[in-house]
Amino acid sequence: MTETIETVTGPIEVDQLGKTLIHEHFIFGYPGFQGDSTLGGFNKKEAMEVGVTIAMQLMSYGVRTVVDPTPNECGRNPEFLRELSEQTGLQIICGTGYYYEGEGATPYFKFRQALGTAEQEIYEMFMKELTEGIGDTGIKPGIIKLASSKDVITEYEQMFFRAGARAQKETGAIIVTHTQEGTMGPEQAQLLVELGVNPSKIVIGHMCGNTEPSYHKRTLATGVNIAFDRFGIQGMVGTPFDKDRVETLLALLNEGYEDKIMLSHDTVNVWLGRPPIIPAPIQEIMANWQPTHLFENIIPQLREKGITEGTIDKLFIHNAKTLFSKKSVDIKN
Repeated sequence: MTETIETVTGPIEVDQLGKTLIHEHFIFGYPGFQGDSTLGGFNKKEAMEVGVTIAMQLMSYGVRTVVDPTPNECGRNPEFLRELSEQTGLQIICGTGYYYEGEGATPYFKFRQALGTAEQEIYEMFMKELTEGIGDTGIKPGIIKLASSKDVITEYEQMFFRAGARAQKETGAIIVTHTQEGTMGPEQAQLLVELGVNPSKIVIGHMCGNTEPSYHKRTLATGVNIAFDRFGIQGMVGTPFDKDRVETLLALLNEGYEDKIMLSHDTVNVWLGRPPIIPAPIQEIMANWQPTHLFENIIPQLREKGITEGTIDKLFIHNAKTLFSKKSVDIKN
């Protein structure tokens, strides 16, 4: 049987994934944006123009697929993504999941947590979206998004990890995570594996927030994949500079971990609500936070350091194909 993965326009064969970015946001809003009507709400036409421009830029560098893991409460809009994909031909994979406690919309499930029903309801939400589609759109997520806080996976967040692990084992969906400020990568990986998730189905995200190779090796020792997926974000929200990310990535590649790493930027192309006003000094530092930065600036640096085209292809093409083609029955609990 041909292996397929769900995109916002329907299932595609895994062989069609091609060059893939594992973590980008076409539109994103911190919970609460819905209440700020200052700008008159979401302008779909303007957002689509931005999205089409970005998609065409990415495709000019050979990108065929983008994973957009925007959490449910952060403005996830699968119908917008479907229209964008139909207009451009860029394949987009969306997700189901909630953000970490510090920046997510917590009251709904916290209230239900107090009633003792939340974890089962989160599981039911994951399963409904994965198997039937999001709302009445018919669009099925291809990934489950999970997230944790700095230095801790809170009780609130653990509900989502447990429910997500349960749904993953039943559906085979990929799990993509958010780690905060270079912490909890090994702990996320260990928790998910202990919950019975096939480690080959897991991508621990934002690992490039930590520049200590031993942190990455502890995470990789569990068998999971990791993402260096915040290139261009530097000097704010606890992130290191790209030069340090590159050094850490090179250290891991030179030790043979090229089969377990994927790259991206975690860009936000359209902000819901009022876009953030970045102080001028930080704007200069963040100038490269845009979706083609890897291809224009980072990959040339890797080539200069002796990283081969074969390894670069693994980071963007082969590892994504392996990730989405692994079967959840590869391991037994």
